[in-house]
Amino acid sequence: MSERSITREEAREADRHAIEDLKVPSLCLMENAGRQVADAACGMIPAGGRVLVICGTGNNGGDGFTAARHLLLRGVGVEALLLGAEEKLTPDSMVNYHAARNCGVPVIVARDVREASFDDIPERFGLIVDSLLGTGVKGELREPYASAVSAINRTGLPVLSVDIPSGLDCDTGEVLGVCVRAARTVTFILPKTGFAKADGPEMCGEITVADIGVPPPQ
Repeated sequence: MSERSITREEAREADRHAIEDLKVPSLCLMENAGRQVADAACGMIPAGGRVLVICGTGNNGGDGFTAARHLLLRGVGVEALLLGAEEKLTPDSMVNYHAARNCGVPVIVARDVREASFDDIPERFGLIVDSLLGTGVKGELREPYASAVSAINRTGLPVLSVDIPSGLDCDTGEVLGVCVRAARTVTFILPKTGFAKADGPEMCGEITVADIGVPPPQ
């Protein structure tokens, strides 16, 4: 892992600089992120296994929908689960939510864990992609995310987290009540400072830094 790392605010500023100053469209960054996640997922899928991408309504979820589309186009069996209401999707996530569905990715929309039917996931899938929550999360996880994270961990399946394991504080590495225990984390720009602190090393698993076209802070 790179010796350099960035905080929550530095990651946010790097995104802002790329989009506002360099004029790199935010949808291009999401496309790049989703493709990198799909690349990583392809190296983790058991033979004949299927992938479940669990998405939140923020841009982290949009990365997940983009990854699901790329996996489908590569012939991988994939489904997506949106935890939350469609109308709460961010604009870029909404674009990739519809793109995934239009390409044929089956998407389940669940407002809570009971609607999500986590019980049969271990029998149907070989890998979970965690794109529930990103680096902006602060404070103890609220519902339905807390229950969803616990349910993901109970499946016993390997988990690939997008940018950061859901429930890990980006800066401190502390678990925010409950946190996804990832086998691998594909993070963007640079590792986050919390990856090497407190619970970070245990929760992140193997860390891959993916290039999405955002220059790192100087």
